[in-house]
Amino acid sequence: MKIGIVNASSRFSRERGEAVEAWFATNVPDGSVKVVFHPASFGKHGHFGGDDASRARAFVEFANDPRLDAIWFARGGYGSCRIAEAVLPQLTETARKKRYLGYSDAGSLLAGLYRAGFPHVAHGPMASDAVRRDATAWRALNWLKTGDPASWEPSLHDDPRPAAAFNLTILDQLMGTYLEPDLSGHVVMLEEVSEALYRVDRMMFHLTAQPGMRNVAGIRLGRVSDITPNDPEFGLSPEQIVRYWCQRTGIPFLGSADIGHDGDNKVVPFGPR
Repeated sequence: MKIGIVNASSRFSRERGEAVEAWFATNVPDGSVKVVFHPASFGKHGHFGGDDASRARAFVEFANDPRLDAIWFARGGYGSCRIAEAVLPQLTETARKKRYLGYSDAGSLLAGLYRAGFPHVAHGPMASDAVRRDATAWRALNWLKTGDPASWEPSLHDDPRPAAAFNLTILDQLMGTYLEPDLSGHVVMLEEVSEALYRVDRMMFHLTAQPGMRNVAGIRLGRVSDITPNDPEFGLSPEQIVRYWCQRTGIPFLGSADIGHDGDNKVVPFGPR
């Protein structure tokens, strides 16, 4: 198997790429699974990992390459929404057969792929996470290889309804755009990092007010980590905030989800399983 790694977002260091390659050399020494970084993954253009055109071109090249079996996003940050409109119309049937894995900023492209009917799209660890710990890397690798249910977020084993997962900021900002997927009947899982609680509250107000969210099966809340200071204290926990807006808008709150910006981030395949 050969996995293509592309960077659609912020700068990605060559040293981190070498660390990912070293992990595979150590843990898959027989070469049965190989990773290939697109050369553009290490580009630099201000905040971004190369300018929009080079990041878009790299994604399309790897997605359409029949020699690659899956696409793994290198990292998050910010930037994938800037290239999504350009890349989606260029993807072929070869691209449609691949598995796509990432989270955080990659959620913009995952949403667009899912909206376009791509069947193997999932929120889960990115290539940069492969050096965090072995369990994280194996969870991602096993889903990329076979869709292994052992890598799934645990509630998916008991709930047959279709699911999707996003960083809260990403989902909130793509609703109402050409990237918004149809989430009717879906269990929507949310996670967040490095935001003040008043911002989480404001995003939940806006997100739950969207027509596209009113027909979801419900919301599960993953981890909200590295919360930035709120002065004065906001007075509600992340779960209390999400419960409040779910109750106010009539969206069922379904409990917790084992996802987040950390090494325990589980895989959530989009759609039915």
